[in-house]
Amino acid sequence: MPADRLIYVVDDDPAIRRSLERLLEAIGFKVASYATPGVFLDVAGRLRSGCVLLDLRMPEMDGFEVQARLRLINPDLPVIVVTAQGDVRTAVRAMKAGAVDFIEKPYSDDALIMSIESALATDASTGRNGDIATAAALINTLSPRERQVLEALVAGQPNKVIAFDLGISVRTVEVHRSRMMDRLGVHQFAEAVKLLVLASFAARA
Repeated sequence: MPADRLIYVVDDDPAIRRSLERLLEAIGFKVASYATPGVFLDVAGRLRSGCVLLDLRMPEMDGFEVQARLRLINPDLPVIVVTAQGDVRTAVRAMKAGAVDFIEKPYSDDALIMSIESALATDASTGRNGDIATAAALINTLSPRERQVLEALVAGQPNKVIAFDLGISVRTVEVHRSRMMDRLGVHQFAEAVKLLVLASFAARA
């Protein structure tokens, strides 16, 4: 088993850990599960490859604190965070804190595996440069209005509020959203969120 096929699952729910172990081991990954962030962080400094699948909502320590500590002791280990469905602000915060990707619950097996494969091919500290450049180029294809709508949606604003703020109808907001998704070549809004966050790193460079 290649060392980089290791997946470290950090989740306080035993049923989720068992489910992930069965799924990932069945397709060739080696899985190490941790019921608490503390146990994981105790060994994290010795982990030299693989990928972390990190639940953000845990009672002992939330995923953001785990991310912050992991960046100090093992910054090269890529992290995929698991968020509640529709919790866009949390997903954005996680990526800005260094996560290479996020998965929304409930997620499909295919989406999870695709995210893991991408994370394993990406160095957490330096390997995102290509993804950032690609995201920036895609975001730059948006019209000014499409970008306004995307940024407002990422900020958590509902269509009615966006329509009022921009002085347009709700239907027009929906049209801009549809065109924005087409230009970016994505089918899920979460994918558009990832592109906008990655593009923001290019803007800071």
